Amino acid sequence: MSENKVWKSEAEKPVMEGGLQYHIRCGNGDVERYCLLPGDPERSDMIADMWDEKRFVANYREHRTFSGKIGGAGITVCSTGAGSGSTTSAIEEVIALGADTLIRVGSCGAIQEYIDCGDVIIHSGAVRHDGSSNLYVDQAYPAFADYMVTAALVEAAEQLDIPYHIGVSCSTGSWYCGQGRPGYNNYTQSFFEHKVEDLRKAGVMNFEMETSALFTLCGLYGKRAGSVCTAFANRKKDQFQYGGIERSIQ
Repeated sequence: MSENKVWKSEAEKPVMEGGLQYHIRCGNGDVERYCLLPGDPERSDMIADMWDEKRFVANYREHRTFSGKIGGAGITVCSTGAGSGSTTSAIEEVIALGADTLIRVGSCGAIQEYIDCGDVIIHSGAVRHDGSSNLYVDQAYPAFADYMVTAALVEAAEQLDIPYHIGVSCSTGSWYCGQGRPGYNNYTQSFFEHKVEDLRKAGVMNFEMETSALFTLCGLYGKRAGSVCTAFANRKKDQFQYGGIERSIQ
């Protein structure tokens, strides 16, 4: 639908012409029950290219969507963009269209020394510093993965012989200051200068930006959630290696 065309809907629950969801621009029949959620829209193509069948569904804002089949099962991929704000919109709308098992597929920065760049981290839970999940429920509510989805991710990593770790992520609302990095012109505040070390001591494995929102919303809505990310960096060893995203995709 053209952006310039006038379309009227209820403000409480906006939909577009043809019943399309407002943000992801998908409608009934476009989303399968199994839904993969990468951040980067280009990774939607990488994921769909590995399926037995695929069809392009929509591309709007940061949300690029394909549906298809793998091993006879229906599957969808919908990119979320970076951060929890756009992620919660995608989660709300794929669930509204029938998704019940949602898995984040992405990248992260490790903070534990024993995790190498290229290793996969399967998240069992997440620290809720994402900035959006607190708008849904009290901050004390846990962000937890579904046990069966986590077990399936572990089984897949072992079958593929991919090095993996299981543990807790810290999902942040900022890639820079929110993850203990200085902002422009080395801007810092005392409250985040020790964030990396404090989380490391607590056993947290990594930083990324979407998992806690996914786990929280799926917990609230009774859906299954999982998260698997390739480590692009190790903050403890001051290493950065861009690559290996195909491991979490596989």
